[in-house]
Amino acid sequence: MHFQMLVFKILLISSFFHQMSLAQQPQICVETDRLALVGFKDHIFKDTTGFLSSWTGKDCCGGGWEGVECDVSTGRVNRLVLQTPSESDISVYMKGTLSSSLGDLVFLETLIVSGMKHIAGAIPESFSKLSRLKQLILDDNSLQGDIPSGLSHLESLQTLSLSGNHLTGQIPSVLGNFKNLQQLSLADNMLTGVIPIGVKNLAALQSLDLSHNLLSGVVPNFLGQLRNLTYIDLSSNELSGEVPVSLCGLIKLSFLSMDHNRITGRIPSQIGKMKALTSLSLSFNKLTGQIPESIAGLPNLWNLSLSRNELFDPLPIAFSKGVPSLLSIDLSYNKFNLGVVPEWIRTRELSDVNLAGCKLRGMLPNFTRPDSLNSIDLSDNAFTGGISSFFARMLSLQKGKISNNQLKSDVAVIKLPDGISSLDLHSNQLFGSLSRMLSNKTSKFLEAIDVSNNQLSGSIPEFVSGLNLKVLNIGSNKISGQIPTSISNLDKLERFDISRNQITGTIPVSLGSLVKLQWLDLSINRLSGKIPDSLLGIEALKHANFRANRLCGEIPQGRPYNIFPAAAYAHNLCLCAKPLPPCKGTKQGKLGQ
Repeated sequence: MHFQMLVFKILLISSFFHQMSLAQQPQICVETDRLALVGFKDHIFKDTTGFLSSWTGKDCCGGGWEGVECDVSTGRVNRLVLQTPSESDISVYMKGTLSSSLGDLVFLETLIVSGMKHIAGAIPESFSKLSRLKQLILDDNSLQGDIPSGLSHLESLQTLSLSGNHLTGQIPSVLGNFKNLQQLSLADNMLTGVIPIGVKNLAALQSLDLSHNLLSGVVPNFLGQLRNLTYIDLSSNELSGEVPVSLCGLIKLSFLSMDHNRITGRIPSQIGKMKALTSLSLSFNKLTGQIPESIAGLPNLWNLSLSRNELFDPLPIAFSKGVPSLLSIDLSYNKFNLGVVPEWIRTRELSDVNLAGCKLRGMLPNFTRPDSLNSIDLSDNAFTGGISSFFARMLSLQKGKISNNQLKSDVAVIKLPDGISSLDLHSNQLFGSLSRMLSNKTSKFLEAIDVSNNQLSGSIPEFVSGLNLKVLNIGSNKISGQIPTSISNLDKLERFDISRNQITGTIPVSLGSLVKLQWLDLSINRLSGKIPDSLLGIEALKHANFRANRLCGEIPQGRPYNIFPAAAYAHNLCLCAKPLPPCKGTKQGKLGQ
């Protein structure tokens, strides 16, 4: 009896280990699945990702086919994940279409083909057969056509993301069949029509992103019935009507953006009920009235963006003690007449302060926690006085903008924090020489500087290598001297504007080595000689202006120079050739040397 029991136990244990070893061994994939994947590969005629080069041999489940995973118990493909990182090089992509054969992968639970950039064509109707699918992510490709209504058969779907394509047509109302859907993203397409009523059936929905489309109509009240929503982004559409009061009942909602629409009316006072709200963005609309006092009672709100509306004074008194988590505020370009920067803004530890066009006056404000500021915009106000030490203690500042005020200061004594990347001081009354601001001590982080429309003098300084400037605008000043040949050291420059100055000499040949240049304006100076042919090397150039100088000779005959409008070359000494009249023999050529 004991012996029989022992034999039974041994057989049981050996059977258990045999089953384990079978489970651990990947099953050879079913031929139907292999052919479905091969069909996909055949529709991709260029693959710089290298993913598909691993798709060789009979066994797509053996672990060698990159992005393909199988269920070990069935040997059926259940995951297809072909994804490039969102920040990947633009040279990493696939080119082709989505094969309808993917609809034969009927055991598929996850289908991700994302970031391939050049996969075009329609979303195959055959995807309606993927009844087990839980995740369908086709972000950042070039897909076209309508969203197939057949996708509504995918009742197990939890994530549907088709953002960053060229999809057109309306959002199908039958998407309301997705009872288990938690994430819906159709952003960055060209979808039209209204937000369909079917969306109100998505009871499990947590995240809704319909931003950057052409959607119209009102923001529907029924969104307030989707109690599980934590994220809503409807920005950059053509939506109208008012902010629905029903949204204020979404107590789990942490992110709400309706930027860049046509929303009218007042911000509902009931918004104070949304205690989970961390970010509220209603900029670029037509909102009127005052900012509701109840916003001050939102304990988690760190971002409040209400710029470019028609809101008016006074600001809520409760803000002086409320919104304890606030880090970023944008009240720019409303109908505020603030006079001075409110104390509750000056004394807080804020990262972003944007108060452009708020009718501020007097001296620049003194922030008690300047080291926390990451960006500041006080443009289009009426500030007077100096600016020399304003930025000095803003040790974390990356972006400073105080353009179009009445500030007077010698630019040579303006102290800038080491990490600043963008500085815009255009249209003030600044004077002095640029030599210190653009010296070899210029921050390696500085990418954009605009000091145009001031009273700067002196010459353009020499540039050392290693600078990262992408934008240099010093137009409309009193700068003289020549363009230094060391301009070629600004090899990352995309925008160069020295128009409306008193600059002399010739255009240096070295300017042609700035191959990333997209905008070039040398107009209204005293430049002489010819336009060097080396500029033909700047293939990215979209705008150029040589007007009103003393230039002569043949315009470089190649795109884009010979197709720019004639006005770009007008009022010079003797420029010729397309788009101007042809040059008259060698005599004119010699004049241009």
